[in-house]
Amino acid sequence: MTANHAGAGSPHAKARVLVVDDDPHLLKALRITLAAHGYVVDSAVDGGSALAAASHHAPDLLVLDLGLPDMDGTEVLRNLRRWSAAPVLVLSARHGSPDKVGALDAGADDYITKPFGLDELLARLRALLRRVPGPESRPVVSTAGFTVDLVARQVLRAGQPVRLTPTEWNILEILVRNPSRLVSQQQLLSDVWGPSYRKEVNYLRVYMAQLRRKLEDDPGKPRHLLTEAGAGYRFVP
Repeated sequence: MTANHAGAGSPHAKARVLVVDDDPHLLKALRITLAAHGYVVDSAVDGGSALAAASHHAPDLLVLDLGLPDMDGTEVLRNLRRWSAAPVLVLSARHGSPDKVGALDAGADDYITKPFGLDELLARLRALLRRVPGPESRPVVSTAGFTVDLVARQVLRAGQPVRLTPTEWNILEILVRNPSRLVSQQQLLSDVWGPSYRKEVNYLRVYMAQLRRKLEDDPGKPRHLLTEAGAGYRFVP
C-alpha cells in the first residue's frame, strides 16, 4: 500500500470520513491509514455516538460496522438516511447474502466483509466519493419562512442573510439535520457545549428563544422550531 492516492488533486482530498466500529484495534488502524491518505477522520464506537457525530460534523462518507454494542448497523443506517445522503461503506464479519441485502436496503452504498485488504478498502472509498454531488448540489433545507444552507453555513429569511452566533448555528444545524425527529435536551447540550453541560437546560431555552426571534414569523407560536416539554426540540420543515 502506498500513499500516492492522496493529495490536493485527488477526488477525496480533505474529505471527512466517519469510521464507526467497536473494535479499538481496527478503529486505530483505519484512523491512521485514512489520515495518511489525506482524509479527515472522525470515529465512533457505537451507533448512538455515530449518529451524534454525523449530525454535528457532517461526513462526506461513512465506514460503518454492522455489529455495534448498542444497536445494529442497519438501524444506524435507517436513522442516518432520514437526513443524510452521504455514501456509506459497510464493514461486517457477516458473510451471508441476507445481511448484505438488509444493509443495502437500509441505505448502504457498498459492502465489504472482514477480513479485508486496506488497498481494496481505499479503492472502494475513492469510488464512493466520485459519486458525491459537487457544490452545485448543496444540501439546502427550506421552510415557508427561511432556508438553511448546510454547506455555506448560511440562513436566509425573505432572501436576506440572518446573522447567527456560532452557538445558534450549532443548535440549528443539529436540529435541521434531524428533520421531524425529537432531539433530546441532553444530546443538544452535550454536542454543543460538551458532556459536562448535560443538565444546563436553561442554556437551551435562551438560545432557542433567540433562534425563534430571528427565524419564526410568530416566535410565541413557532411553526418550525418546536419544544417537546421536558424532552427536547424538534425541527419541522
